[in-house]
This record gives sequence, structure tokens and C-alpha cells, in this order.
Amino acid sequence: MNVYKKFRKFKKNAKALSPVIATIILIAVTVAVSVVVAAWMGGLTLGFMGNAESASITQATFTNATSVSVTVQNTGSSTVTIKSGNIAGFTNAVSVSGATAIAKGQTGVVVLTLGGSDTFSSTAQYQITLTTAKGNTIAYTATYAP
Repeated sequence: MNVYKKFRKFKKNAKALSPVIATIILIAVTVAVSVVVAAWMGGLTLGFMGNAESASITQATFTNATSVSVTVQNTGSSTVTIKSGNIAGFTNAVSVSGATAIAKGQTGVVVLTLGGSDTFSSTAQYQITLTTAKGNTIAYTATYAP
């Protein structure tokens, strides 16, 4: 028997993976790699976003006709610093005082005072907006009822 006939006989008896099984294995490997990459990217995202700033206004209490006390809850993972405040409908500057730096997990009270001769109108609704040092805005609507 010559070498060529032996090779043909060997090739006929050799068993390989069917195309279906090969496709299934390739898909399984691709899914496994994508899961690993997604987990790695999720860890990176948490690392970059770990100092995310998040706060909300839980209450606004009008102390008189020219000032309002705003309770701010810090729900983020870093200190929130209130830089400015605005009350819709007033053109004069609104001054901000009180707890302007609120640590993570804490609550602080920020006092907004109207400038000039501005005063709140009875039973009117006001949109209060606070701006943080990172440029995020926190909005709340309150009604003045003396």
C-alpha cells in the first residue's frame, strides 16, 4: 500500500467537529468574553463615578416675606457645596447662607433671601433652584402661605 492510499484511508476515518458544534462553541466563548469585559468596565465606571454628586430638596419653609429655608438631603457619595440659589419670578439677586457644604449622607438647611424690595406673594407657588459647585441643579416647588 502506498502512502497516498494510507493517507486517504486515515482522512476518511478522521472525525472532526461538526459545523453546528463549532458554532455553538464559538458563541459560548464570545458570550464568556463579553461578560468578563462588561464586569471589568462596570468596575471602572464605579471608580470614575464614585464621587458622584447627588442631592435633593426635601422641604422649603418660608420664614418671612423675603426669605425661605430650604432643607437639602445629600444622597451622593461626596460633599455637596451649594454655590447659588434662584427663585423663579424675581429679577434681583438671591443671597445664599446657612449650610452651603453638606457632607455625604447628611442634611443641611440653606437660607435664600430675596434682594432689593422683592417679597413673596400670598398663596403663590415658587420654583426654587439651587446650583452646586459642580454645576448640578436641584429644583423644588413651594407655596408661600403666611
